[in-house]
Amino acid sequence: MTLAVSAMLAHAGPGPILAAGQPVDWWFAFKFNAQTFPGCGQAAAANTCAFGGTLQAPSSGYSQQYVYASSANAELKQGSNCLGTTPTDPVGATFGQVYQGSSYYVVWNDQFYSAPDVAHCGKSCSAPWGHSKGLLAWDDTGNGLVMQVSTPSWPAAASQARPRSGDGNTLGCIASTDNIMVSQHFFALRLNRADVRTVLLAMQTASVVTDPTNPQIVHNGGPQEIQDLVSQLGTKSQARIVTSAPLSTGVRIIAKPARLQVPPWQLVSTELQSAALKVASWWEADKPSQVIPSTDGSKPPACWDSSLAQPGPVVNVLAGQWGGTPFSLTGGLGKNHNHAKLGISTSGDRPYAIFGDMNQEGTLAGKCGASQNGRGGMFFVVEDAALNRSLGELIGGAVSPPAN
Repeated sequence: MTLAVSAMLAHAGPGPILAAGQPVDWWFAFKFNAQTFPGCGQAAAANTCAFGGTLQAPSSGYSQQYVYASSANAELKQGSNCLGTTPTDPVGATFGQVYQGSSYYVVWNDQFYSAPDVAHCGKSCSAPWGHSKGLLAWDDTGNGLVMQVSTPSWPAAASQARPRSGDGNTLGCIASTDNIMVSQHFFALRLNRADVRTVLLAMQTASVVTDPTNPQIVHNGGPQEIQDLVSQLGTKSQARIVTSAPLSTGVRIIAKPARLQVPPWQLVSTELQSAALKVASWWEADKPSQVIPSTDGSKPPACWDSSLAQPGPVVNVLAGQWGGTPFSLTGGLGKNHNHAKLGISTSGDRPYAIFGDMNQEGTLAGKCGASQNGRGGMFFVVEDAALNRSLGELIGGAVSPPAN
């Protein structure tokens, strides 16, 4: 038995699973857009609204087709079912064990659309609140998992004992729109007790949107130090220092505070020894005044902080491909766009794959608090050559040339 398998078997709490009985240290899933990979793929696959809600099949189309990779096999491969809805897809299986179990949990999302209401935000939350979405779950010992998502309005409840009030809670079954028309991403990671504490500190730094008094989205318990950190969530961080730490699996978490008003993926480059990055995010090519252009790393942005090293090149990806089918990786209205936040390193001897909360929207100079510059968010960094290569092929299309 390998040490990795032994560690997973010893992990008593909820954790990432590809399907029942298939635990992994981490998995990543990329959901395609509706134009290139519509529906659920196989004719037999259908969305059953397993976690509540009414099937929303927009006339403009939807997609719950996906590719995925994991610590067991870091090469991307295509799933055969409807993402987020079954006990045999990674999102549905992992979320289901929490939703149908008895874990403690925190759900956060800056776009709950009033279901639930979060007193300090209204329908959705803007700067300086974190542009961040996800689920943290743990047991009495403190072992658990974190799942980062890019979907608005999902998840918005984490227990069948406290179902979502006012809307559905299954991908594709949410009236307020989880935007399954465009591409989205999901990343889940196994955590031990110390990791849960570290992730909670990163969530505080990022000013994630949640409410510790609402049992639909927060069920607090377990070790006292974890309870204390959970009770402090739902507030705006005053931090100006990045949270950056390795977790027990070797994955690194990076959290940007809102008061550090710099371009987010350039910040990630700095935290990774100024590695050159290729980034796919909600990047609206037809709105040049609102997006952060590609940079060549020759100088730091004017909107920068003297405490930070100079970032390496950061290039915005415009297109990707899977199985010979090209698709857009720009943001915008319509069904051939992308809302996932993905990156890979393209320099140095560290092959990183990066999954983030934040888009390349904002500015390099001028009003430095604009858009994502003035918000918080988190990034998970996996160092794996096979994943870096496979993800690089997925987002390996045209790029926007550097502006400096």
